[in-house]
Amino acid sequence: MMQFLNFIFLLSIPFLLSACTGPEGKNNKGTDNTPPEWARGVVWYQIFPERFNNGDTTNDPKLEDQQGCWPHELIRPWQLHPWTSDWYELQDYEKLNQKDIWYNITRRRYGGDLQGVIDKLDYLQELGIGAIYLNPVFVSPSHHKYDIASYHHIEPTFGPDPEGDWEIIAQEDPVDPETWQRTSADSLMLLLINQAHQRNIKIILDAVFNHCGYNFFAFQDLKENQKSSRYMDWFTVYSWDTDSTQFDYEGWWGVKDMPEFREDSNGLIQGPREYIFNITRRWMDPTGNGDYSKGIDGWRLDVADQVGLTFWKDWHDLVKSINPSAFLTGEVTGNIDHITPYLQGDVFGSVMNYNFSFITSEYFIHPDQFTTKEFDSALRELRKPFSEDINQGMQNLLGSHDTDRPLSRIKNVQLPSFLLKDNFFDKTSAHNPAYKTGKPDTIDFRIFKLMVCFQMTYPGAPMIYYGDELGMWGAKDPGCRKPMIWPEKRFDKECFEANGTKKQNCDEVQADTSLLKYYRRLLRHRNHSKALAKGDFKCLLIDDEKRLYAFRRICQKDTVIVLLNNSNMMQKALIPALTNRNFEIIFNREASLKKYNDSLEVEIPAYEGMILQNR
Repeated sequence: MMQFLNFIFLLSIPFLLSACTGPEGKNNKGTDNTPPEWARGVVWYQIFPERFNNGDTTNDPKLEDQQGCWPHELIRPWQLHPWTSDWYELQDYEKLNQKDIWYNITRRRYGGDLQGVIDKLDYLQELGIGAIYLNPVFVSPSHHKYDIASYHHIEPTFGPDPEGDWEIIAQEDPVDPETWQRTSADSLMLLLINQAHQRNIKIILDAVFNHCGYNFFAFQDLKENQKSSRYMDWFTVYSWDTDSTQFDYEGWWGVKDMPEFREDSNGLIQGPREYIFNITRRWMDPTGNGDYSKGIDGWRLDVADQVGLTFWKDWHDLVKSINPSAFLTGEVTGNIDHITPYLQGDVFGSVMNYNFSFITSEYFIHPDQFTTKEFDSALRELRKPFSEDINQGMQNLLGSHDTDRPLSRIKNVQLPSFLLKDNFFDKTSAHNPAYKTGKPDTIDFRIFKLMVCFQMTYPGAPMIYYGDELGMWGAKDPGCRKPMIWPEKRFDKECFEANGTKKQNCDEVQADTSLLKYYRRLLRHRNHSKALAKGDFKCLLIDDEKRLYAFRRICQKDTVIVLLNNSNMMQKALIPALTNRNFEIIFNREASLKKYNDSLEVEIPAYEGMILQNR
């Protein structure tokens, strides 16, 4: 959750390196088998639950469900927002409050829920997904749900009986697991896990242990009882509610809706620490008998570098004691030196690899500013500090719930590049008048496909943000959180700009089924190739003039060669081939291939990638 952060890419890149050879990453295996075998090379799919699919209209959220989150407005007109409406157009009910688009977008709810995810598991299986990362699903009044009110229950409006769930929650002592019951939303979460596991799909949940929400049970007790609260030491209080002072406390980045948990030299203090340990056991071993197959398969940790390492190491040990094959990944951004302490085998097995996104975006969107040679060198520096296992488990993303959509990033080529540019994150906001929020054009889609081809063939665990496979576009948060454009739905055209003015030409909004087929083909090849999933990596060709990049992946008898043409014209290339290998094109039939002495002579169209495999 990086709404308040700016991305600055800080890798030290040796731009003068020209050869493909060099360190490919440490060869030693992780000391504790971290990340687990299943997570190495798996294809991830990130779901923002409130915007993914409304599978149960009987549980749709009501205005009162927003109590406790910004903009703290429970009087002005409100209704469930139309799923297929124009994103920047104010609906009639919104116009009545005489507020701007940003105020109204924050209040919007679309009704996405867990049943909606269950209903689309077959879609994800057909796509080729092996693991799901769910943005927060715990009790929370916001649409993003990083302002948690309770970690031991699922958000009631994500389940089939919100009113009944609230009655159950009210009967409990929130810090006594013996009193915890199972709500209908909790049961539906376990059904989702079971249904996913039946399809050989893993699930991890998003959690933020640095702070909670305004509605969090401990903070509400503190606010009401002040110094008499049994949770007095859970938070950092600056002043109490007295005749002479007002209640004041530390919030995440100063945001009072998100009170921070207090830490000492051991990380989180005892109270929140014990609660977090208890909810960890609850979701990883829901039956309480050691059968972790019924629970989640791991965790994604929000703003992880804002919690002490000592806590993470203790928590890591707890997680692994419950499920040795659990996967842990953290939102840790910055330079390699900052990330490395979290990837030593005793904290996380992976991070959300934003540096991969920065490098990839720079090369494919700004090739005149970032050469193929620099691209290869930057990738090598990214792999070098880590073991082969860690590199295979890295969540290689192009976009997320915090960034602009990759297609919109390509469309906005006029903006400064990611690398070494401060405030780029802010410049990708629709608040920026220079940011183009409209539909990407044909060339943008071709460049995006090339980026996806690289993402799916490069070492690591590629992660798809929901809807990218259907061609969704949008500026950074909140523009990247539009409702999923399912092919069966008919969407209004986008006719409005973010500033409220009408466009000269409206943009058609519909699922790009040809792009979906492209993803499916790529994932099918990846999932059937040991080389693409877990093979080693060796650069074969760097051509700055033609903007060509080729590399080889090998695992046992499976050998694959990938060639990328990041130029606007057809290109020919000679790729060094391996002895006694006969290759054929398995992806991109428009390219051509023939043997030339000890090399492969290849012709490849503009902005396309191709995959060759040994017969």
